[in-house]
Amino acid sequence: MATLEGAGSPVAVRARRGGGRSTLGLLSGPLVWVVLFFVIPVGFIAAYSVGAVSLFPTDSGVLSLQDWGHFLGGGSIYLGLFWKSIRISLTVSLVVVLLAYPVGYYLALCVRRRKYVLLLLIIAPFLTSFLLRVLAWKVILGEQGVLNSFLSWSHVRSPDDPITWLLYGQFAVMLVLAYVWVPFVALPIFVSLENLDRSVLEAAGDLGASRWRTFVRVTLPLSLPGVLAAFLFVFIPTIGEFVTPLLVGGPSGYMFGNAINNLFTGALDWQTGSVLALFMLTVVAGLMALFGRFLQVRSVATG
Repeated sequence: MATLEGAGSPVAVRARRGGGRSTLGLLSGPLVWVVLFFVIPVGFIAAYSVGAVSLFPTDSGVLSLQDWGHFLGGGSIYLGLFWKSIRISLTVSLVVVLLAYPVGYYLALCVRRRKYVLLLLIIAPFLTSFLLRVLAWKVILGEQGVLNSFLSWSHVRSPDDPITWLLYGQFAVMLVLAYVWVPFVALPIFVSLENLDRSVLEAAGDLGASRWRTFVRVTLPLSLPGVLAAFLFVFIPTIGEFVTPLLVGGPSGYMFGNAINNLFTGALDWQTGSVLALFMLTVVAGLMALFGRFLQVRSVATG
């Protein structure tokens, strides 16, 4: 009875109200930020995609799902471009994870001293301007660039016959994106391997397992949450990438993000651009929810 009276006393009630106001005060800033810079813009794009909002004379101004029908219908060039972007993003993500895993493995399990110094040295060059690094690849891969000049100097190819497919194509887009993301993807893999229980690896060796068998049966399964997080870390941003394809992609390296950018800035077709942008946002949100749930389950299972 004393406990119940204490819980319902004016002091306890005021304390709960004060705690509720404190929580609301702490959450008000992030909530206002999310509403102003995410909910309202996404709502505006959603309204524009169905013709509920119109700003330009070329807009229909009629509430309709016609643009959605054209986009999702058979033979849509934008839908085909989206699947092309998915394919490029999947390829880049797989290549980046395959390249970054040995780096994270070496730093976490092979280097005993100064591993964080080496990690910093790997990341340091990528703290420079993104545009400068992409433009540097144009100098390297161009017809008169560093690579073709070296091949000409070494008499591997004639100066009049440079390799033209190195730049302005899907190869250049995937190469530059892989170069950009490898150091950052190595971080979650490094953290996942760094947190492994070394006694489990030692027990596998004591039981007669070879290094390769220990890696396949113990190390790799335990590091899968970090690998999947690294894959997601690359795959989600590269779906909507448009700066790299714009600079080194050319016509064959054109991606879904470039189409959205051109519809909003060049063609001023905001209604179609809103359809593409909202579709991509929905796909990305679905992938994040799916991967996030899977990663959470994996983390609990391996914890």
